[in-house]
Amino acid sequence: MKRTLTILAAALVSVVTASAQIGAPFIHDPATVVECDGKWYTFGTGGGGLISPDGWHWESGAVRPGGGAAPDAMKIGDRYLVAYSATGGGAAIGHRGSILVMWNKTLDPNSPDFQYTEPMTVATSENFEDCDAIDAGLCMGPDGRLWLTYGTYFGYIRVCELDPKTGARIEGNQAVDVAISCEGSYMTYKDGWYYLTATHGTCCDGANSTYCIIVGRSKSPTGPFLDNLGRDMMQGGGKLVHASEMRKIGAGHMGRVVLEDGVEKMSFHYEADLDMGGRSTLGIRPIVWKNGWPKAGEILADGNYGIVSERRGYALELAVKTTRMAGGMRGFGPQTEPAKPMPDQTLADVIGTWPEGDIDLRIGADMFRPHQDWTITAVPDAGGYLGGAYYKILINGTDRALTATAEKEVTTEASFTGADNQLWQIEQLTDGTWRIMPKAVPGCSERLALVAVADGTPSLGKFDFNSDNSKWSFRIH
Repeated sequence: MKRTLTILAAALVSVVTASAQIGAPFIHDPATVVECDGKWYTFGTGGGGLISPDGWHWESGAVRPGGGAAPDAMKIGDRYLVAYSATGGGAAIGHRGSILVMWNKTLDPNSPDFQYTEPMTVATSENFEDCDAIDAGLCMGPDGRLWLTYGTYFGYIRVCELDPKTGARIEGNQAVDVAISCEGSYMTYKDGWYYLTATHGTCCDGANSTYCIIVGRSKSPTGPFLDNLGRDMMQGGGKLVHASEMRKIGAGHMGRVVLEDGVEKMSFHYEADLDMGGRSTLGIRPIVWKNGWPKAGEILADGNYGIVSERRGYALELAVKTTRMAGGMRGFGPQTEPAKPMPDQTLADVIGTWPEGDIDLRIGADMFRPHQDWTITAVPDAGGYLGGAYYKILINGTDRALTATAEKEVTTEASFTGADNQLWQIEQLTDGTWRIMPKAVPGCSERLALVAVADGTPSLGKFDFNSDNSKWSFRIH
């Protein structure tokens, strides 16, 4: 029990450092993150926004004219559509608001093609009507139709249709009320359903904010949107997607990014990141889909793990001679002596039998032995990918590192050097399993993943979400 508690405590501490974006990820009400020419962009309330070369290290520098509040962004064809609120709404100005949209060929402010079009108004509210026209969210359906959601706690969340060629409001289109008692709405489509996410709770109060992200779904982009218990979002329904977590308070303003089959991320902000002075910061998490509903996935915490293949439940291990534990068969006949705990096999018990230099790998029955015990630690300064840092993967108690080879295989080298083929991208998939990929394979430009070949051989190969050979899980050791 003492060992388990120590590992869990270490894991909780590591969540603080490994799950936060680094650099200066300060933003409020972020637009869905968008890729443009190899970089990631998002915009926030007040104008401007963030740029990242890898999706992990963020700095200010994105440019969005117009000021106002709570923008969203989407790539349509070879252009980018940006929607934003001209005002912040609120009772002091009679809840007058307007949503505007504008186009740009690129989001790179240093490109010669960088030039926003004149903004067009696509939705308004005034005279204390039952909606604030702020907090824009863009959604492209599978039929190519473009939808805009907007609204705040004052009144309803509404949805209307835009022309995907011009960005203008479809002539004669009437907005439809779809939710209440929320704000920061965003709609997305998956597997025959339109999902309406929104933000519930209080905002703009730092560490005292109670923001959380909720969701309902409908077969139609105009609703009704019901949660998993059948409650209509027009009556305050909504299933929880994400809320506060350790030292990060108040998740809000979700957007969805589909990277490839089985790999999805959600962007949002924390109202207060206590490790960054209580400022509002960008958050990125995997999306896990469970029983048809999205929820925030996990970022792997530093710790000691068995790395287990989904193909057969076997563990990644050093290809060394297995040292048997003391004792033989137990349990036959009358037992007169009290049962006493057996000690774990330790590294000191076996390391003298291991060869020096590189040691190959195999996959074997998970026995919780030292040659299957991996220490996984984030390396934040080694770069990253959308939402995460690269990791080093060492045999626990040693400097022996999991390494990708020029032959597109995996081995362990006697020491960790920090080379790209010893750094690993570990991210949760939409079904809750994990993908493990080297940052680079020597002499290879392909993106390869750790795979199980048959039951007992680990290798590198193309990731296939439909195959358990490409998927892994982690057991705390």
